[in-house]
Amino acid sequence: MHITQTRYRITGMDCASCAAKIDTAVRRIDGVEDVSVSVTGQSMSVLHQGTVLSDAILRQVAKLGYGIIPAEDARPTKFGRPVAHDHHDHADEGSSGLSWWRSGRAMLTLASAAALVAAYVLGKLVPAAEYWAFLAALLVGLVPIARRAFMAGISGTPFSIETLMTIAAGGAVLIGAAEEAATVVLLFLVGELLEGVAAGRARASIQGLADLVPKIALIERNERLEELPAENLAVADVIVVRPGDRIPADGEIVEGSSEINEAPVTGESTPKRKGPKDTVFAGTISTDGVLKVRVTAAAEDNTIARVVRLVEEAQESKAPTERFIDRFSRYYTPGVLVVGALVAVLPPLLVGAGWNEWIYKGLAILLIGCPCALVISTPAAVAAGLATGARRGLLMKGGAVLENFGKITAVAFDKTGTLTEGRPVVTDIVAFDRKEREVLSMAAALEQGSSHPLAIAILERAKAAGAPVPPAFNAKASSGKGVEGSVGGLSVFLGSSEAAEERASLTADQTAAVETLREQGKTVSVLVAGGGAAGLIAMRDEPRADAKAGLAALKRDGIRAVMLTGDNRKTAAAIANELGIEVRADLLPQDKQRIVGELQREGFMVAKVGDGINDAPALAAADIGVAMGGGTDVALETADAAILHGRVADVSRMIELSRAVMANIRQNIAVALGLKAAFFVTTVIGITGLWPAILADTGATVLVTANAMRLLRWKGRSGDIGPQARRTLT
Repeated sequence: MHITQTRYRITGMDCASCAAKIDTAVRRIDGVEDVSVSVTGQSMSVLHQGTVLSDAILRQVAKLGYGIIPAEDARPTKFGRPVAHDHHDHADEGSSGLSWWRSGRAMLTLASAAALVAAYVLGKLVPAAEYWAFLAALLVGLVPIARRAFMAGISGTPFSIETLMTIAAGGAVLIGAAEEAATVVLLFLVGELLEGVAAGRARASIQGLADLVPKIALIERNERLEELPAENLAVADVIVVRPGDRIPADGEIVEGSSEINEAPVTGESTPKRKGPKDTVFAGTISTDGVLKVRVTAAAEDNTIARVVRLVEEAQESKAPTERFIDRFSRYYTPGVLVVGALVAVLPPLLVGAGWNEWIYKGLAILLIGCPCALVISTPAAVAAGLATGARRGLLMKGGAVLENFGKITAVAFDKTGTLTEGRPVVTDIVAFDRKEREVLSMAAALEQGSSHPLAIAILERAKAAGAPVPPAFNAKASSGKGVEGSVGGLSVFLGSSEAAEERASLTADQTAAVETLREQGKTVSVLVAGGGAAGLIAMRDEPRADAKAGLAALKRDGIRAVMLTGDNRKTAAAIANELGIEVRADLLPQDKQRIVGELQREGFMVAKVGDGINDAPALAAADIGVAMGGGTDVALETADAAILHGRVADVSRMIELSRAVMANIRQNIAVALGLKAAFFVTTVIGITGLWPAILADTGATVLVTANAMRLLRWKGRSGDIGPQARRTLT
């Protein structure tokens, strides 16, 4: 049977109970295999057999009062904001594009408030009509709520918050409390409106990231500049970016140089000078130069679009705590109905208490027991955590990964490209009988035109030092030995010390200098000019600027760190000693996988950090696999999480973010259950009634949501790890 996955945009969801109703309803359609709903992403993924028509899914969701369209009909640059949608009771600011006070929910709330005020005035003027006036005011707000309760019930969710609200309001009318029932319904609608506004804030964080990409690009065609929608840019188009403009696409600079402000995307506080062949990301800003950039990714595949898409998918993946709360709420809501019924009937039956008094208390219990605050406690915090992580280049594939990151007790790092920059740089120039600048110039002359990493390192050092690069004649590579040619009339060779000694003898001091540099894990090339040794050039793949501080942050938190590398022991040991990390060297991919398993058997929960390709076996074996990369090259598909901007300290920050999210969830659950317990007691002993009950539920929901939203401002402890590392962190 052919299985298909279809994505939809859904408008109007603002809490997990909304998602649960949609999930249950869609699962009842024959042929639907699985459903994932994201409240924050306003999206749904449905895994279904090919026989299931999209229209059947659209109708099932629309019956519940939500707007729904296939995801491909939505505008790709607007996360969670489709181009068109159906208007229903649940239409809100985040989904419709309207200001919250112009949404359908706000209109209903205002109508209910106006009806309640009118009923109050009429009751004062015509006391005999007071009851009927308040009953009419009640129906203004209650009828839409009751309709939603009915549709949810026939779609598989009989015990919804709307059901509790309808029963409580109806019961209040039966015992003559129409005025109070109308007020409670208004307070419920106000609470829903506040929930919608708060949920919109969570969506706005990622929407803001998507909106960093400008809508218009300047493209160079036939030696003329034309304006073109950025979403229509194709790979290989050449765009022009003026000073102060945001870059509209991922690309490679082909002409010009500029300071690039990457803070909006990466959080880097210091602009980077970039020029030809350097990579730039969509949404970053060219501050002081005109650039011509060749587009390397279409709009739907640029860095920001991929981050937004990853976060959206992650929000549909529930954390273990969230799954537990969902299961708990399935029994919790029916339990509330049972408890409310028992409170209403047992005292009158057993001790002859007044029926009206205890029915009133039972109805208040139903309102106190509304599960919204409890159900939203986890997904709100997880969504905020995923969003704030994404804005800082910390990408996690789902709530389970976010939750488990805080439990990590050991981190295994790859070396090349993870703890180090992944490319060699010139670290030492030692001149024997010439000046250092002359040694560098002659070496660079021989390496012109070469694409070998060591050659590139020498040429970059010459450029940075302003050393002249004279022409080299008859330059040729000597396989496995080095490169030779004629520079300034001299016969010049650059290569290994063994090959150099075939052309010129090295003194004991010169040989000792070579060995000293090699002991530091460096590759040493000897320059021979005019038949004599002229100097040494040492190169090494150097540690990332924040590697030492990042490892220190892990150690401070009691987390073991180990380097696993295929490099030779001498090179690996030199880097490890400099960084203060234990090392295992000369490893094959299967060896790395084996060591991860050994750490797990010792009781550690292990995160493996690597490039996501060469380390695939170890990444798969670890409890959490983390891809370390930059921009569009990051291996998002091969790991559970990704550090988008290549900062070692971000591993510690991911762990810290996870712990902050879990602490937030615990606070939310305590607030939700604590307020319910307190008001349950005060209601039973007669201190509080229906009004405080609904205020308690609404208040708890707003408090829980506001507490979760604090995570959007999370910055971590970057100030604790030193000024050098702080410059590389948000």
